[in-house]
Parts: sequence; structure tokens; C-alpha cells
Amino acid sequence: MLDKVKAISQEIEQQTVASKEQLEQFRLRYISRKGVVTELFEGLKTVPSVERRAVGQALNGLKNLAQERFDSFSQSIEAQQDAVGSAPPTDLTLPTVPNLSGTQHPLSLVRQRIIQIFERIGFDVADGPEIESDWYNFGALNFPDNHPARDMQDTFFVEKATAGSEGSGDMLLRTHTSNVQIRLMERQRAATASGETTFRPIRSIMPGRVYRNETISARAHCMFHQVEGIYIDRNVGFKDLKDTLYHFVKEMFEPGTQIRFRPSYFPFTEPSAEIDISCQICGGKGCNICKHSGWVEIAGSGMIDPQVIANCGIDPEEYTGFAFGMGIERITQLKFVVNDLRLYTENDVRFLRQFEGV
Repeated sequence: MLDKVKAISQEIEQQTVASKEQLEQFRLRYISRKGVVTELFEGLKTVPSVERRAVGQALNGLKNLAQERFDSFSQSIEAQQDAVGSAPPTDLTLPTVPNLSGTQHPLSLVRQRIIQIFERIGFDVADGPEIESDWYNFGALNFPDNHPARDMQDTFFVEKATAGSEGSGDMLLRTHTSNVQIRLMERQRAATASGETTFRPIRSIMPGRVYRNETISARAHCMFHQVEGIYIDRNVGFKDLKDTLYHFVKEMFEPGTQIRFRPSYFPFTEPSAEIDISCQICGGKGCNICKHSGWVEIAGSGMIDPQVIANCGIDPEEYTGFAFGMGIERITQLKFVVNDLRLYTENDVRFLRQFEGV
């Protein structure tokens, strides 16, 4: 028996394995349940008792040798495959891989252009929280308690106020960037040593994401982007608002684009107006985008209601201002002829590649 163990040990040491097939053959012959090592262990019961201990130790050594050699062969084959996989042979007949440059998202392009236009006429850029209290999103902006915008079908509430408390305790995802307007006015207000309140004029735009509980479709989305703008100082009038928006339309859209102001109503401005421009898709002739009217709404605007200014601790008799707000998606739709709002968030590479080099 010891001679057989010695012969098989020499056989194992002389074995070479260069492929998975040879490795499997090695396993079947030496370390499987039907291999030669297992057969020798089964024959241990026929060995005389005086020799059984020595033969058993020899068999254990043979088993360990077979397992160590199998493990070594297995690691060697895996290393060879990794090396081959990491460095495949070069096929010189293949065409070259083009250098694909990245592109900015169309909403980012339009957002940057809007910021550029307003910065050139003295507006700075401000930002504020997307999770906001009811006061900054509604209350300070003159939204009455029973206004439909407060209802669940329009607003995503993060935390409702406890029963019996005021609505200002609600926390929600902001429905417009006008919340930053209130925070800016509070921040620019300061008290002097004599106790009087001073105010530093504001000329800012506030781009950012807003959220409304709407069904996602080609014309609506629950998350979109707005740009709010305000200008507050002494003797600010409606003419300043019109001149500012006329300048924006001239810079953003094609030459010859017409603009009109329509009377409207917003809780936080008085008087209020909606801004329409001649449709960029049909040139004012009438199409599905403009509902065959030749005009498309791009913004809401107006003089800031004196009560909103007073809500921020500023004297509305001394300071006046205007505000406007527009949707970046709508501006992008008109500028790049995008007819489905869902394309902005689906990350379809075919859509995004259309804006390379813009």
C-alpha cells in the first residue's frame, strides 16, 4: 500500500495542466469521490492493524498534495484568462473609434443663457431651499388660506401641521421660486443703531427646481424649472418691468419676435400681467403649440403687492418693485422646438445628442 501511495504521489507531482479541460481531468482522477485517492482510502481497512497508522498518514499527505496541486493549477489558469481578457489582440482592420464629445442638457443651456442675459443688465443670481414652509411659499405671498394651490392636488406636502395649528406650520416642496423673493427681502432688511429699519435694493433672479402634484404628460410634469426675477428700490415702476422683459425677449429669441402684455391676476402682484410672444414654431401663423392663436405665454409678471413688501418688514410707501416668473422648460420648448416635456427627464441619448455644439 505504501508503494502505491508513493507511486501516485510521484505521478501527481509530474502532472502539468494548461487548460480547463485538463484541470477537470486532474480533478476526476485524483480528488473526486471516484478518484484513485478515494479508492486507496477505501482499501485502508484491508491493511494490517500494525501498518494502518503509517499508511493512513501517508494517504492524508497524498490527499493534501492532490488538493494543493489542483488549487495551484486552477489559480494559474484563471490568471492566464484574466491576462487574455484585459489585453485582447488588436484587430488592425477595425475602424477607428471616434472621439465623442459630451453635451450639456438643453435645460442647462437655456438656464445659463437666461442668467447671462439678466446679469448683463445688473441682476445677480440667488437661491433658496426646495423644502419650504407654508409661510415663505404661500402666506407671505398673499395666498389666502382657502386658495386651491394649498390643496393636496397641487402641492407636495412633506409635513402637515398638527390639528388646530395655523397653516404656516406645514412643510412642502416649493411650488415656485417666489419663496426666495421673500427670503431676499428679509435678508436685505437691517436695523440701524437708532432702531430704524434700512433696506438695500434688490435686483436678482432665482432659477431652480419646483414641484407640483400633476400627472406627467407631454405638456405637464411634477418637477420642472422656473426663473423668478425681482427688482425692488425707490421709484420702481411698471415701465421698468416692461423694458426689462422687452430686453429679455429680444436677446433670447429670434429677431422680429413680438411681445404683448395681457392683464391677469396673481395674489402677490398688483397690477399683474401675463407675457406672450409670437409663436416661434409657426412664426405667428397658428399651430398646435400656440393653439392656433399665434401667441405663446412665457411668463407671469406684475408690480409686487404692497402687502407682500410689508410682510417682509419693508415700508411699501418708500419702496416699490416688480416681479416676474417664467418656466425654463417652456422657453426651451420654443427655442429648440421640443414638443414633449418628458424628453427632458428620460435621458434618451438620441435626444441629448441633438444639442452637441449648441
